[in-house]
Amino acid sequence: MKELFGWGGVNSYHLPFISRTSPRMPYDPDSIKALLDDRVARYNSPEFIESDPIRLPHRYTALQDREIMGLLSATLAWGHRKSILRSGERLHELFAGEPYRFVLEHREQDLRSLESFVHRTFQATDLLYFIAFFKQYYSEHHSLEQAFSRWIRPEEEAVAKGLIGFHRLFFSLPYAPERTRKHVATPERKSACKRLNMFLRWMVRKDNAGVDFGLWNSIRPSQLICPCDLHVGRVARKLGLISRHQNDWQTALELTSRLREFDPADPVKYDFALFTMGVSNEF
Repeated sequence: MKELFGWGGVNSYHLPFISRTSPRMPYDPDSIKALLDDRVARYNSPEFIESDPIRLPHRYTALQDREIMGLLSATLAWGHRKSILRSGERLHELFAGEPYRFVLEHREQDLRSLESFVHRTFQATDLLYFIAFFKQYYSEHHSLEQAFSRWIRPEEEAVAKGLIGFHRLFFSLPYAPERTRKHVATPERKSACKRLNMFLRWMVRKDNAGVDFGLWNSIRPSQLICPCDLHVGRVARKLGLISRHQNDWQTALELTSRLREFDPADPVKYDFALFTMGVSNEF
């Protein structure tokens, strides 16, 4: 037996050592919760920000700047994190450090400056459509919050309808490029919606750790769905939290349902533990 998978620091409980090739361990909810709570306490801290895409919207103080850069940063959040951060910094430069002002006041020559932007398969065509949507939306609304929350009834357990409604709203402009649809997911296509769920975590979760912003009030943290990607899914399967083999919407629901057993009011706080344990190869 190795304490906490071979790591020190907490002496009150033990779990068997698990390697990448180990089979799924028997589900022990008390030990799993203790492990995850310990890792949340460790990783949900300002030190987490520097190497995470949430660093990009943290550069701003205005609500709309954080929303715009938050959604764009979350959309770019696949691939190597250093590359994601470089692309986000490039957007900051292209927007002259004022995303909201750029969205509302840009001129044609300003848009031409975006034509060289590319992050993996996210290209200038996609960025220009994001800018067009933001301009249309913010000309009528104060915050992106309503773009999600208007579709969610207070009694609903999860944000599924909010994600579906946002996807339809986002692509409601008549000139929406077909290629951009692959960058904005929806549960209607059975996607896990990892990047949108991460963006919602940033905007909705409220605590005193200083990582997530907690700017929105009409969506409850209990309604959030845990972002589920390769790293989160691998760790969650090793811990026996999920049984499905694919990372899709049903898997994200299954994982969040299990995490609600540990904290019904704030299940997505465990994203800090699952993701960082996976990406730092602690398993």
